[in-house]
Amino acid sequence: MNHIAIAPLLLPLFTGICLLLLREQRIYVKRIIAGISNIALIVIAIELLLQVADGTILVYALSDWAAPYGITLVADRLAGWMVLTTSMLSIFALIYAMHGVDREGRHFHIMFQLQLFGLNGAFLTGDLFNLFVFFEVLLLASYSLLLHGGGRKRIRSGLHFVVINVVGSSLFLFAVGTLYGVLGTLNMADLAVKVAATPPENLVLVHSAGMLLFAVFALKAALLPFYLWLPSAYSQTSAPAAALFAIMTKVGAYSILRVYTLIFGDHAGPLANLLDGWLLPMALLTIAIGTFGLLGSKRLRQQVAYLVVISAGTLLTCFSLNSEAGIAAGLYYLPHTTFATAALFLLADLIVKRRGLMEDRLDAGYVITQQKFLGAIFFTLAILAAGLPPLSGFLGKFMLLQAALDHPAVVFIMTIVLLNGLLTVIGLARSGSLMFYEAHAVDKSTNTYNKQELPEPLNVRELLPIFALLGLCLAMTLWAGTLTKFTAETAAQLLDTKSYIEAVLGKGAP
Repeated sequence: MNHIAIAPLLLPLFTGICLLLLREQRIYVKRIIAGISNIALIVIAIELLLQVADGTILVYALSDWAAPYGITLVADRLAGWMVLTTSMLSIFALIYAMHGVDREGRHFHIMFQLQLFGLNGAFLTGDLFNLFVFFEVLLLASYSLLLHGGGRKRIRSGLHFVVINVVGSSLFLFAVGTLYGVLGTLNMADLAVKVAATPPENLVLVHSAGMLLFAVFALKAALLPFYLWLPSAYSQTSAPAAALFAIMTKVGAYSILRVYTLIFGDHAGPLANLLDGWLLPMALLTIAIGTFGLLGSKRLRQQVAYLVVISAGTLLTCFSLNSEAGIAAGLYYLPHTTFATAALFLLADLIVKRRGLMEDRLDAGYVITQQKFLGAIFFTLAILAAGLPPLSGFLGKFMLLQAALDHPAVVFIMTIVLLNGLLTVIGLARSGSLMFYEAHAVDKSTNTYNKQELPEPLNVRELLPIFALLGLCLAMTLWAGTLTKFTAETAAQLLDTKSYIEAVLGKGAP
């Protein structure tokens, strides 16, 4: 077996345990350990992606127990793509946290590493029950990261986040228990075989379990009507935690893509294409509701949180097309929107620190320090997030619209996606105007800015993560040809369920 498949799990897990043992040490010791671990994780993720880029599917059977009886990890192009995206995002969120956020509690770095362990595990697992386990690990870590630093608003939004996700976890267990009771397995490859051969008397139970799983994944992905927990939670937590959380909704989207192409895909017999008629309308409505939420937001961080909701709807619109072109568009769009929204969360934090008591309220205030510089960054990130040409956001949406040309709902898809782009531009332009262009017109004597608390000058450690994330989006634009070719190959491999099943269960599997 190739041990590179388990390395993205073991590294953050052992780093988290090491940091737990050293929790009384000075903060710089924890920073060094966490930083080295994250850099090593990027190297491992790149090596993993290189090994699967030619179509190889790496199967790692823990304790050498063969599937479907043992715990199986599976690394293909899709899993490698997700692990690399997560590791690239995490290093820059960590660097930003080292500017002072990690001092607000002893366990920040421990929970950060456990979050990475849960995320990578969810992407690499080949077993539905272990997907539940890794969901719980990343959610438990996210609870602590969400509440890191305390505060009344943060605790209130965190409580909603915890309660809703506990309900989702309970539903996940019901679905997993039903599938195991009926089919006798939870290995995804084995489920793909047995769902296709489900006897008529069990179809209703398996169908119900499949739809229950969809409800759970839709909750994790912040799909309408399950998105209500996200704007409050993401807008109230610390900036590096919110930046890392930009990948969390993608875990739900990934799970929908993996489960409903492999297990309930074209070859699932009477249960084939289980989400037809459900996923596309919900995704388009999510884009619409997220757009209205963005336009109605009173605070910048809330607006960025609604951008995450919109991105979830756009991503699942791509996946709902159930075609190679649609999935390829979504896989290209996924890292773009993750990096862009993460950079906006970090930039919003810089703006908040310089606006005093005005914080991130979308009202005109004082002219802040480095206003033109911050305004230019905001303008660039707004172009990225709205999907304007010529950057990666535009390319992702263009690929989506091109893939939708042969779909029966092409009119609805084009209308909602294009209107969303226009209204997003209007909403972000209004926010930028209020914060950067109308600030000089405010009477200083009536402004609520506390002149006694002058912000520090911009620090390289604060700016580096934002520019790095922006640079990743620009790199996606420059190397769009190579990346779109890779995502097309990934989509083709994902829809070729036979190769996945044979890799896990062995040649000759049904």
